[in-house]
This record gives sequence, structure tokens and C-alpha cells, in this order.
Amino acid sequence: MAENGESVERFWAQFHGPNSGYLEQQYELYKEDPEAIEPSIKEMFDNYGAPAWMYQQENAGQAVSQTSLASSVKKLTSAMQLVEAIRRYGHTEADIYSIGGYKGSKTNLLELKTYDLTEEDLKSIPASWLWDKAPSDVENGLDVVNRLRKYYTGTITFEYDHVNNHEERKWLFDLIETGNARLELTDEQRKVVLERLVDVQGFEQFLQKTFVGQKRFSIEGLEVMVPMIDRIVHYAAKDGIENVMMGMAHRGRLSVLANVLGKPYDKIFSEFNYSKEKELMPSEGSAAINYGWTGDVKYHYGAKREFSSGDTLKTRITLAHNPSHLEFVNPVVEGFARAAQDDRSEKGYPKRDFNKALAVLIHGDAAFIGEGVVAETLNLSGLPGYNTGGALHIIANNLLGYTTNREDGRSTRYASDLAKGFEIPVIRVNADDPISCLSAIKIAYSYRQKFSKDFMIDLVGYRRFGHNEMDEPRTTQPKLYQEIDNHPPVAAIFAKALEEKNIIEAGEFDKLKENVETKLTDIYRNMKEHDIGQPEAKLMPEVLLNGLDQFETAIDLETLKALNKDLLKRPEGFNGFKKTEKILKRREKALEEGNTADWGTGEALAYASILQDGIPIRLTGQDSERGTFAHRHIVLHDTVTNEKYSPMHGLTDAKASFDIRNSPLSEAAVLGYEYGYSVHSPNTLVIWEAQFGDFANAGQVIFDQFISSSRAKWGEKSNMVILLPHGYEGQGPEHSSARLERFLQMAAENNWIVANVTSSAQLFHLLRRQAALRGREQARPLILMTPKSSLIRHPKMSSSAEEFTTGKFKTLRDQPGVETNKESATRLLIGSGKIMIDIEETMEVSDQSFEWLRAIRLEQIYPFPKKALEEELKQLPNLKEIVWVQEEPKNMGAWNFVDDYLRDLLQEGQKLRVISRPSRSAPAGGIPSVHKTAQNKIINQALNTSEGGKSSARN
Repeated sequence: MAENGESVERFWAQFHGPNSGYLEQQYELYKEDPEAIEPSIKEMFDNYGAPAWMYQQENAGQAVSQTSLASSVKKLTSAMQLVEAIRRYGHTEADIYSIGGYKGSKTNLLELKTYDLTEEDLKSIPASWLWDKAPSDVENGLDVVNRLRKYYTGTITFEYDHVNNHEERKWLFDLIETGNARLELTDEQRKVVLERLVDVQGFEQFLQKTFVGQKRFSIEGLEVMVPMIDRIVHYAAKDGIENVMMGMAHRGRLSVLANVLGKPYDKIFSEFNYSKEKELMPSEGSAAINYGWTGDVKYHYGAKREFSSGDTLKTRITLAHNPSHLEFVNPVVEGFARAAQDDRSEKGYPKRDFNKALAVLIHGDAAFIGEGVVAETLNLSGLPGYNTGGALHIIANNLLGYTTNREDGRSTRYASDLAKGFEIPVIRVNADDPISCLSAIKIAYSYRQKFSKDFMIDLVGYRRFGHNEMDEPRTTQPKLYQEIDNHPPVAAIFAKALEEKNIIEAGEFDKLKENVETKLTDIYRNMKEHDIGQPEAKLMPEVLLNGLDQFETAIDLETLKALNKDLLKRPEGFNGFKKTEKILKRREKALEEGNTADWGTGEALAYASILQDGIPIRLTGQDSERGTFAHRHIVLHDTVTNEKYSPMHGLTDAKASFDIRNSPLSEAAVLGYEYGYSVHSPNTLVIWEAQFGDFANAGQVIFDQFISSSRAKWGEKSNMVILLPHGYEGQGPEHSSARLERFLQMAAENNWIVANVTSSAQLFHLLRRQAALRGREQARPLILMTPKSSLIRHPKMSSSAEEFTTGKFKTLRDQPGVETNKESATRLLIGSGKIMIDIEETMEVSDQSFEWLRAIRLEQIYPFPKKALEEELKQLPNLKEIVWVQEEPKNMGAWNFVDDYLRDLLQEGQKLRVISRPSRSAPAGGIPSVHKTAQNKIINQALNTSEGGKSSARN
């Protein structure tokens, strides 16, 4: 504090009038908590103590104008408001648009007149009063305003007020306001950046003139994205991050593949030049890149590349394959990253190391705000079951969505505004300023490493051509494209800046461009055309044709009992919920002679035995820890401490991790995430469970574009399991059907397994078979219809110990409780799932003799067990008809799929019929009594010798 009483009085003599009350109030707050007031006012009190008039020090010679004092305080507080406005709203006037500036209303919060201030007013205020960490060359209020404008309204700008964590905000604040946000590059580093920009521009221009009118989704207008990715890989390699997992849409994909992933130019040219008669082949020595047998368009493919870091460390960058459903790759990439970060080698939850993998997601501006899967994926970022330690997001912002303007494509000012709801900091940067763009990468990466959180970069550029080079953008955006046509590429802008600073010589830029042109032309000319005649489609690998019955899945009784006993152990002092523990206690004697194991017990034994085999399991879904139908209880809660415990983690002989998670209320993102996890960790049994089967509707893109077809398109294997509760119980159209027909419609080329099993032992063997498939060429997803409330604890779904300890999964299963004389059987009744349990119950209480009926359950619908059914039919010499029975409407369920297979098996004189609900637009009705009547009608027709149902229309 200043010791000279005279100087103290002189200082406080500046303030008079009503504003003295304001300072008195601030001083009272200061006495209670010095940090609670503005830093500049705190500094006043630190230096000069309490306002002099508070001690009633009278000095007639100090009388000054009350009006003057009020004016002084008002100008100070107004200047403080202006400074804060620059920090908060500087982005609204930032120089982030190289073309097509924002046409929305501008704020007046950054104008001096808004605060009744002049430059002279600002000059009269000491810098330290407005900015407690002002640099030494910032002397007054005007200097403060100008310097902060430079930091917040330049070609790079910041939004972070929405981040609630004080430490994170302070870190960003200090970085920006100490002037350390901008990356300092040496002259040589700047030359390297220029060379990269020239490489990208030259590659794109070569494609444009060589393959006229062909789609490529050019990066031009956002070329700086390539050196930005370079910088990420550089930082990751330096820090020993083993994997950079990357996802992006089409825009710029070819340039990233060529310039970052190292995909050979000749391979890319080959993909452009393909024709019926001839194919331009890559030159000898080009790296082989293998895809699936059907292939995909060139701008959907991904790739992998390793970068050496030191003597032993290597960083691999993986660009995920991505279909035209742009943003749906986001959760897939996050799943890749989590799989790379998890150590699954020991029991319990996997141990995570965020430094094992970094996710990088490049979005389109229209798609980022428009596609709901983006919000779903962002929501995963902070959840314990899905967190990947922070992803780096870049919005490749070209100001347009195909032909749709910003004003028609979003309700927010910026494309990135969605991220603010998840407290993700945002940097907005001009794509024509490479140094600012690389600075943004440095900040984003550093923040991720420090706080393990996502970071968003809105890279604002433009699109030099139409959406896909076959499109004419001047039809819909004539004025914007006049600007673009007259705007130089970023390489030219950057080269000019380097030339002005004497970093490169005159003419050096032109020489760089010529070198790239020469290199690409030579590669193209040296490629050979091979006459391949009429091209033939590739076939799926023969290994997928092999049967699935080669795996032994039975377990000896002693081992099974030991596992069951282990599952009932609890940690010392654990206070279980009595009702739940009582239910679980019933499983203790399930494997004893005369007892049976229900569905929940069979599932638990399957998981326990798989863990004992050293195979990790990851199981997620809405309410999967307990189970939607309260059958699983695989995570228990201590009633006193609320601590969680999974019996799977306490298994004595478990040799791998068991990762069980309740997921957020999301299907698309969570399903994509688990798919990605299964691809990157093929030796893990990854399971996703829908709360009800029809919830899978919301993840249809993931099923269509990834799970069902990725291997055929891209050679990408997944062995994940999808559990879909399915069955008609009179609960209405929304929770009856898992839309089995959709999965069967997509079933081809042995792309997955579709099953609907009717016993706990069948579930046990099927899950163990799926685990045995992991990591093999035979691997493929399993789509499993599972029981709901009416069946999940049904005695007829239970199995004896012998069914677990002998045999294996049965694709066809005899209808239990029916003794058939195969010589006298005239009808073969085939069905799948719950309807066959209902028929079994009816047959049990019926007085009718069913010697004329042979009933079989189809437990695996695809691959269809045609040979097994042929063998069955050979044993039925007097068969007159095959009847397919299902509870779903005729146009749904399995009928339209099995129809062709069953018709092929018909012998002369035999008929094929279906018994079902009539064709409907909705899966089921909503009135329980009507449902029951319809269900009984189906059952009665199936068990009645008179002809019911309908013949196949194609029979």
C-alpha cells in the first residue's frame, strides 16, 4: 500500500459524488473477499487502501466537482465493460471470412460510442486498471482495447465463456492474453507449410484437368486442412500416442489420402480412369491397398499409415471408411479410439490409457449442425463408458450445404454452436491464414492433453467448385462464386506473404508448382493400360461359406458349477439388495439334477465361461446392467454406500476384462461406437443390447452402411452381437417387433448371423460360438432376437445342465414334448421364437393327437440351414404340406425370407403355406384383447388338420 498520505489523498480526490457510493460498496466486498471484485478495482484498494472520504478526512483545499468524479468512475466502469465485451463478443467482428462474410446483424457491443467513450477517455485510464496482466508496452486503456482486439478479432478468435470449469477457462484466458496463442514458426517451417499447400493445390488441379467432370469433392478453399492434420500427427508422435483415429466426410478426402495417408498417386489415378474395356493400373511397386469384394467409390475409402517416432515408437494414423451418410462415422472413430486405449488383459473393467489413441473428427459445416448423430456423439465425450480423453474436431466450413445457404441450413449463427452445449471450447479461424490455423491446432491439442476433453476448431474457408465438380454452383450462388472466382488460392496468398518477408525468392513459388505438376504428370504417363476385357465382380471369400458348426461350445459340469458358484460370491461387507439377492440365490442349484437354468442364468454362465477362456467382453445398452426386464442383474449396488460390483469381476479364473455399461438414451451413436470398438479390437466379444428391439430403428444407418455391408465394401470385419428383444405380447406396435424382416432383407453373402433361439442352453452355445469366431476370417456379426417379459423367465425357456455340458448350438430344434411318427406326418410345421413356445403350451393341454404333425423350430434363420432341413424332409415320406407359422404380419417377420428356401425343398404334390397375421402397415395392434384373439387364431390354425392360412402366392 502507498505510504505517502498525501499521494493517497490526491488519488482518492479524483472520485466524488454518487459513484463514491459504488466504490464504498466495492471496498466492503474487498474486505470480505479481495478476489470477489474486478481485478482493476482490487488493485486500487491494494495500492491506496480505503477511499479517503470513508474516514471523513476533511480538507477544504480538496473540494472538487461532484460531476467530475461521477464522470471519472463512469468512464472507468464503461471501459471495463468494453474490455469484457471484446473478450466475449470479439468473435462477431473477427476476420475469419476470406469470402462471403456473415450477413447476419452485427453487434454494437464493441463500439466506443455504445459506452459513451472516446479514444481520449481511454488514453486517460492506466492500462493496469483494465487489464491486470497488461504487457509492459501496453500503457493505457486505448492500448488495452487495441491489443485485445488484435487477440480476439483477428483471423483467429475464441469462444470459451460457456466452459464452466474455472481452471479450463483460466488456462485459455492466460494463453490468449499473454500473446502465446499464436504459433511461432521458423522461416524453414514456413517454407515446409508452403510446400504442403502447393502439393495439395497441385494434386487437386491435376485431377481437375486430367479427369474432367469426375466427382472428387475437392478440398480447394480448405487446403490448409492438410498441414493442420500434419501438425496433429507431429504432436501425437512426439508424445508417443500410438494411434491417431480419424474420421471425415468426402470433402478433401482424396487429398488427405494422398498427402497424409500416403495412398499412391497412381492408385488414385487408377480409380479415376477405370472403364469397361480398360483399367489404368498402378505402377509396379505401389503399396497394395486391399478392400472388400464389392468395393466402393474412391472418396469413401479409408487407409492406414505408420509414422516412426524415435527408434521404437510408432504412431499409426487410421482414416476410417465412410459412406455418404457423412457424420455417422463419428461414433465409429470414437469406438476405434476407446478400443485402442483399453487394456483388456485382466479381469474387472479395462484399464484406460488416453495416450494410446487420439480421435480426430472432421465435419462438414451443414452436416455438423444438421445431423443428430453429431449431438449423440458429443454426449458420449464425458461418459465413463465412452470417454476417449478428448477428441479434436475440425469443421471443414465451406459456407454451403450442397446448394443450401447457411440461412436455410441452421438456426444458429455459427455451425459450431452445438458444441457449446457440451462445454467444448471453440476456435474459429480463417482458412487463408495458415499460421493461425496451425496455432489453432497447437491450442486444441494442448488443451486435450491437459484436460482430456474435446476441442472444436471451426475452419472457415470456401468451396472453389460445386459440391462434386459435376455441379454448377453459379446457378444457386452466383454472387458468392463471383467472389470465389476472383479470390486467389491460399498457397498464392501465403507465398506472397513469405516473399514480402524475404523468406522465399521471387519465382520460387512458381517453381514449386511446376515441380508438383511435373511429378504428377510423370506418374500418370508412366502408368500402363492393361486390357482386362469385361470386368467380373469379385466373390466373397470362400471361408465364409464354411459351416459354423466346427466349434465345440460345451463345458464339463464341474467347471460350469464352479462358475455358477463364483457368480454368487460377494465382496466382504457388501450390502446387497435383499430382493435381488433372493432372486439370484435361486440360481445356486440350477445345475443340480432335476433343476433347470433360466435365460438369465444361461447368459451369465456364457459370459463367465468366455471370460475364463481369456476372451474380453464389452456389453452396453440402455439399462443393460440390470436388464430391461430385470433378468440380468450383472451389476449390483450396495444399499449403504451405493458402490457398484459386478459378479463377473469377482470370478476366480477370469482371464480378461468384462466391460458392462448402461448407455445413454442413444441408438445411432452408441451402436456406431460399439461397431468401431469391435472392428479395432476383433478379439473382444462386443455386445450391444436395445432396450426394445424396435429401438434399433434409430440406428438403421449403422446397420445399413456399416454392420451389414462393411466387409463386402471395405474388407472391414466385425464380430459384434446385437441383442434385440422381440415378441408379441399385446403391448402395442412400438414394443412388439424388432423388425426381423429388415435384417433378413439385408442378409446375403453370409454377412451376418440372424437367430431367434428358444432356450437358455441355445443362447449359451450361440454366444460361445460367437466368441470362438472372434479374430477369425469366419467372423461376422450376430443379430439375435431375445425374449421379453413373457418369456425371459418362462419355464419352457429353461435348460437342464446336460444341455450345457453336451452338444452345441442347433440351427434346427425339435419342438419339445411332441412325439412324432415320421411315417404318418403329413404336415411339417416350422416357426421361430415365441410363437413356438405358445404352440408348445397349447399342445400340452390339448386332448388332440398330433401324430400327423411334425414341428420344428428354426433357431438360426440366416444362414438358412438348408441341408439340415433337407435331411429332415427325407424322413417324412407322406408329407403333404410345409407350413410356416409366425406371429408377425405376413409382410413382416421371416416369411418373405424363408419362402424361397422352403419352396425349393417342395416335392411334387406338396404345398407351402403361411399362417400369420394378415399384412399390415403397423407391426402390431394396441388392444390386448384383440391381440390375444389373433394369437389364438394363429395357434389354432397351426394345430388344426383343416387347411388354414394362405398358400404362397408364388407357389
